[in-house]
Amino acid sequence: MNNDLLPEKSWWNRNWSWALPLGGCLTVLIIIGVVIGSVFFSVTSMLDDSVPLEYALNKINEDPEIIEQMGFPIEKNGMIQGEFNWVNGEKVTDIKVPIAGPEDSGTLFIKASARDDIWTYHEIKVVIKENEALDLLDDEWD
Repeated sequence: MNNDLLPEKSWWNRNWSWALPLGGCLTVLIIIGVVIGSVFFSVTSMLDDSVPLEYALNKINEDPEIIEQMGFPIEKNGMIQGEFNWVNGEKVTDIKVPIAGPEDSGTLFIKASARDDIWTYHEIKVVIKENEALDLLDDEWD
């Protein structure tokens, strides 16, 4: 018997049984990835633009001891870690920021809380490599 007269099935008709589930799973994975990525970047940008971070960066760029060790200007140098909570009108932040100047690098630690956008700072300290922590709030309470 000659099979030349029988029409060949289309690609979809031959492969739908594996292509449909695979396409559906890939679509779900892509949607989940986009949602997780957008949540991650929105939280990171919220921490990046926070009032406590701006205040602390200004404070360390005015401190002569830190400038002597790290150089000027001192800027963020990586991804911010920590948390920013907003519960019953009170904001609480506890973040760790990698920082670097022309001479050296270190880590900035900030703990603060706010009510009605008035921030109270509980900790602003800088650890340069393995040196002891330099507390920037000590001089405010003397």
